[in-house]
Amino acid sequence: MSTIAHPAPAEAAHLAAPAPVADTAHTRDATSRAASHPFGRLIVAMITPFDSELGLDLTRAQELAFRLIEGGTDALLLNGTTGESPTVFYPQKIELFKAVMDAVDGRVPIIANVGDNCTADSVAFARDVVRLGVDGLMCVVPYYNKPPQEGLYQHFKSIAEAVEIPVILYNIPGRCVINMESETTLRLAHEVENIRAIKEASGKLDQVSRIVADAPEGFGVYSGDDETTIPVMALGGRGVISTIGNVAPSRMKEIVDAAAEGRQAEALQAHLALQPLMRELFVTANPIMVKEAMKLLDFDCGGVRLPLIDATAEQSEQLAEVMRRVGVR
Repeated sequence: MSTIAHPAPAEAAHLAAPAPVADTAHTRDATSRAASHPFGRLIVAMITPFDSELGLDLTRAQELAFRLIEGGTDALLLNGTTGESPTVFYPQKIELFKAVMDAVDGRVPIIANVGDNCTADSVAFARDVVRLGVDGLMCVVPYYNKPPQEGLYQHFKSIAEAVEIPVILYNIPGRCVINMESETTLRLAHEVENIRAIKEASGKLDQVSRIVADAPEGFGVYSGDDETTIPVMALGGRGVISTIGNVAPSRMKEIVDAAAEGRQAEALQAHLALQPLMRELFVTANPIMVKEAMKLLDFDCGGVRLPLIDATAEQSEQLAEVMRRVGVR
């Protein structure tokens, strides 16, 4: 087990008391339901490795998948935000999915991100991806076109009903401008059988609480932000779809397992020991700093594609210091 640093009092006070849950029995029921979810508790949103010309590095992608499995991830999410989905177009996504699936060979579930802001394109791509044999799909709230809640419902319903495998919704207002309200999430969860989970990155713990309390059996709520893993799980959430898991999978697994087993003090201590790096990875647009961290770990996964840019020398120096301080490097 990692050596754990003592938390700063202010940080401990902030995280030791997540939002209260009014009905503790209901929360215990929700936690029990989460335990049966097919994708486990720690899902790493895998970065997409590029070569020196910023083409796909499929060999490195396979090596990274092995590294994350050895680190304890329960499932892999391919080509999400952390995987630079906006600049990896459909044919390259297919190449990536095939390469990682071939390497993993069923050792952990593979979830492919297929969501876009055009419903028809998302449906067509989802059907193509399902033919590869992936275990699940993730679909993000449509960005830029700002649909109303009914539009969100119809969008996700159309995608999910076009396939037969589990679908994870992805709510991230910071990137998509709009928030998918809990009522819309719950309507989808109850009315569309294969919508099985949501990655909640709204930062709204009251919204998370409502979804957990009223979701059907088998529906999982995942934190979409490493820093909110403990409070989301305390509310009955399933776990986290993690960015820092690329850099420190075993450390993130330690946090999630402790929280799931009710060892809250250990979970909090482990979280606070890693929290400075969670924050440092987001000082600029994700995944700039995650890819820089992998370089610092001598597991180079290449740079990022424009309009993202690589970390500056100053950012890299600060990142290296934080990684040393938390015991990752």
